[in-house]
Amino acid sequence: MILEVCNISKNYGSLPAVKEASFSMREGEIVGFLGLNGAGKSTVMKIIAGCIPFNAGSVQINGIELKKNDLEYKSHLGFLPENNPLYDEMYVLEYLEYVAGLYAMDSIREEARKVVRQTGLQTEVSKKIGQLSKGYRQRLGLAQAIIHHPDLLILDEPTSGLDPRQTEEMLFLLHSLSKEKGILFSSHTLSEVSILITRVLIIHHGEIIADLPRDETGDLEVLFKDLTKI
Repeated sequence: MILEVCNISKNYGSLPAVKEASFSMREGEIVGFLGLNGAGKSTVMKIIAGCIPFNAGSVQINGIELKKNDLEYKSHLGFLPENNPLYDEMYVLEYLEYVAGLYAMDSIREEARKVVRQTGLQTEVSKKIGQLSKGYRQRLGLAQAIIHHPDLLILDEPTSGLDPRQTEEMLFLLHSLSKEKGILFSSHTLSEVSILITRVLIIHHGEIIADLPRDETGDLEVLFKDLTKI
């Protein structure tokens, strides 16, 4: 297994945000993570990414437990958060070289240029990040998530704010990346999820209420509405 999440719980004061959530992922899986606003999606993804602490349970990537060896754990992980924080005053190539340096990669310039080609950023390398369109900012966020060749990608709303053409290009890129990685991504657009996923997880009120392969979900929108009682 690339990822094993076992009975994780997260409370904010007396309010439970995630309740004993468990699931696992294998290489090559693209798992759609669905839920209403406030259901706990982003909290679970931030926990897996090592961004926020959790109250109980365990998370492992490639058998490496987050709480026991967080640096080695994070070296196998790429994360694109929903708000995609970037340094607007840095140039695109400069930023990617900076990220590669954080991972102490060999051939920093070569790795940065490689991921520029992989994510279609060739025309933007000489621009400051603050000059980029929303679509290119998302591409850059994905580039920083994959530059160190992680085994697992955690992507929170990767197509948020993209136009239809940009969305199609992003989904195609994610599909190509899944050949050698596991991908867990969230989206509010069920049609996008249906196109891409091999499996679906649904979270409601902090609990995982469904974990199904795509071919067993039927009409995903109907399933989602039924399980979350919209």
